[in-house]
Amino acid sequence: MSRIILHCDLDCFFAAVEARDNPDYKGRPIIIGADPKEGRGRGVVSTCSYEARKFGLHSAMPISRAYQLCPQGIYLRPNGKKYSRVSKDVMNILKKYTNEFQQVGIDEAYLDVSEICINFEEARALANNIRREVLKEIGISLSIGCAPTKSIAKIASDYNKPNGTTCVPEKEILKFLEPMEITRIPGIGKKTKVYYNKKGFKTIGDIIGTPLEKMIKLFGKNGKWVWDVAHGRDKREVSEFSRERKSISKERTFYEDTNDFAVIFSKLEDINEKIHENLEKNNIFYKTITLKIRFEGFETFTRSKSLVFPIREKQLAFKIVLELFNEFSDSKRKIRLVGIRFSNLKRNRKEIQTSLINFTYQTS
Repeated sequence: MSRIILHCDLDCFFAAVEARDNPDYKGRPIIIGADPKEGRGRGVVSTCSYEARKFGLHSAMPISRAYQLCPQGIYLRPNGKKYSRVSKDVMNILKKYTNEFQQVGIDEAYLDVSEICINFEEARALANNIRREVLKEIGISLSIGCAPTKSIAKIASDYNKPNGTTCVPEKEILKFLEPMEITRIPGIGKKTKVYYNKKGFKTIGDIIGTPLEKMIKLFGKNGKWVWDVAHGRDKREVSEFSRERKSISKERTFYEDTNDFAVIFSKLEDINEKIHENLEKNNIFYKTITLKIRFEGFETFTRSKSLVFPIREKQLAFKIVLELFNEFSDSKRKIRLVGIRFSNLKRNRKEIQTSLINFTYQTS
């Protein structure tokens, strides 16, 4: 029997929460992100409502550009605590439907419902019931994709937004995917798309019609991955901890380029704090710590430190971050952005030495 996996994706989550809590905002372009400062602001759009997208706005767009396109929009700073509370309420509803649950980010989750749905018609009915319950109890909508694999379920959830359900049984996978652009496959971004286009690949149908051996010859491991996805051969399981996830990171853009160490210190400390809250919640440990710095003019550097054993120690991690920063402390250039990434993630407690924090850390 084919697996049945649901991908649940909250629609324009941050903007939807703000519209729910402020009735006057409904039907108007809502932009969540940095302060636009009448077109002079720094930073980017975090998310925006569908009304804002009609003006050409999208996530990661410079906030100054967003203001130029939509000066009449409602611009709001993110309210992380509120969004986290709403996300938790939604996830608690989703968890009721199956034990095979995996949250991936604040606004997405996978559910394996193979044991409770005998076919995709039952899965559709279940998905519609979930959408109704979330809308009634939480006051925001979500879209759901149903498919035999995680990757196709994710593609399907984006197919009928907002507040829609899309089911793709195994026999319909190829027909469903063939006309889509290759960027719909996870792993093919804007840069990779250019390389694929040069080789004659524009739609997923082009991938489906190419032998696996040729895909590997042209694109290596990435070629095998996209070929497997296009043919419904993604075997990843739904699990609370995604072993495929390689890192957890956050970065922040300053309102103005700065070389004020106190300001930089405070921002790094805040990033470190927030990431460790996530690590604690998901019982994740790490071996590698990376600092990211972007100077004025967009010149970007990363510096990393790897440890012998996995840790999850906030103070030690921040000490390492500051030591990595020391390489740039004498620079007279101002800094535009800083970020921290934790990688080489582990969740096996057998690998964690309880006395580790008493050791002097070493590079591997």
